[in-house]
Amino acid sequence: MAVNLFYFLVFPGLLFAAITGAFLSWFDRKITAMVQFRKGPPLLQPFYDFFKLLLVKETILPKQGSPLIFLLAPVFSAFGATMAGVFILLPLSNIATGFRGDLLVIFYLLTIPSFSYIIGALASANPLAAVGSSREMKLIISYEFTFLLFIAGIIMKCGQQFDLYSIIQAQQTSSPFIGSISGVLLFIVGIFCIQAKLALVPFDMPEAETEITEGIFIEYSGAAFALIKLTKYIMFFILPALLIALLMNGFRFNGFNILWAVLKLLAVVLALTLIRNTNPRIKIRQAIKFFALWMNLFAVIALVLIEFGY
Repeated sequence: MAVNLFYFLVFPGLLFAAITGAFLSWFDRKITAMVQFRKGPPLLQPFYDFFKLLLVKETILPKQGSPLIFLLAPVFSAFGATMAGVFILLPLSNIATGFRGDLLVIFYLLTIPSFSYIIGALASANPLAAVGSSREMKLIISYEFTFLLFIAGIIMKCGQQFDLYSIIQAQQTSSPFIGSISGVLLFIVGIFCIQAKLALVPFDMPEAETEITEGIFIEYSGAAFALIKLTKYIMFFILPALLIALLMNGFRFNGFNILWAVLKLLAVVLALTLIRNTNPRIKIRQAIKFFALWMNLFAVIALVLIEFGY
């Protein structure tokens, strides 16, 4: 019991994932500033933002709607992200969980934050939040099937293994899956699915500051919004880590491999940052078409190539 609590609360769960995600958020903002010829924030700015919301800003409840559900939604989002982080980071830390179907559990756990945002937005009874939640629902419908095809491709490549530890070990004993044509196609599909899950440009239409003024988060402030920010920090770490685990043979924490693990993580985050800084926000119907047509096509081609050994 004590070990499980340590995994959830300290390493590799809440504390470790949140701190690492905060530093990656700083890296993302620093690269964005460089692209825009700005100085960018100091290293500890993500922590300043979080603790200012948590300890200084007042939590204002909406007059209409359901205050209880409104406040519980960020709690569930942080819980879902933390649980997904534990299932992802334990195998990456070379700790076998013994859970044979954890990859499918991870798939469902990663949907909890998005659904929590939708529930919280609807509980606020704000019309702009309702627009944002509607867009979030449509976005989920568009990318989740693509993400499932992506996972199906990984399962096929590793000989029908459903647990993340075995997938990582299969790559470390042979070669990373990204070193094949199908692996490259799956990487493209995976990186855009992560972009959408994180609601980064061009898929930030549920928030869309210039259109619906933060959309699903418009009514959140104080400690409740701090939990949402915490969830985003965790997701910003565990989703690139999952992509590395599934396609780039995970992490090895010995000698030079420690530096290589950090470089791989920064490279994936850099790709996400460059995508969001070189593309405009698209309409929700364009996002649906993008995933339903192009990303699904890429995923299906990858599945066919895997069947033929490519």
